[in-house]
Amino acid sequence: MTGDLPFWKTKTLNEMSRAEWESLCDGCGRCCLNKLEDEDTGKFLYTRAACKLLDVKTCQCTDYPNRAARVPDCVTLTPGNVGELGWLPKTCAYRLLDEGKSLPWWHPLVSGRAETVIEAGISVSGEAYSEEGITVEQLLDHIWKLPKAKRKSL
Repeated sequence: MTGDLPFWKTKTLNEMSRAEWESLCDGCGRCCLNKLEDEDTGKFLYTRAACKLLDVKTCQCTDYPNRAARVPDCVTLTPGNVGELGWLPKTCAYRLLDEGKSLPWWHPLVSGRAETVIEAGISVSGEAYSEEGITVEQLLDHIWKLPKAKRKSL
């Protein structure tokens, strides 16, 4: 019975409505961190320096409708490009669903609470800071290993 299952278990990314697509974002802010690609390994290194438009307390974009125009490097996620973006965090719902995986316990669509993203240690709130004043060369000094999610507390 697919009627009892949530939309993310019954629809592909392409089949989702705009509202369903947007609700997949857990608001962690990880995708808004500046990233560096290791030329030798191809792995992405995250920094604590966040896009100038990210409110580092709420992890919300301060100008979401105009972000791509204001930040030329901003990538708008689509069902067609999610699988090609190796820098998307492994915890990202878009990436997880594209890879055929489930949403984790802390995702607001699963938990029913936005706070579980913070409780699980996934949110960059309190860890990230604005990139303003940081040069590309200085980003190496701001590398941060993203923490794994905490286990669900009973």
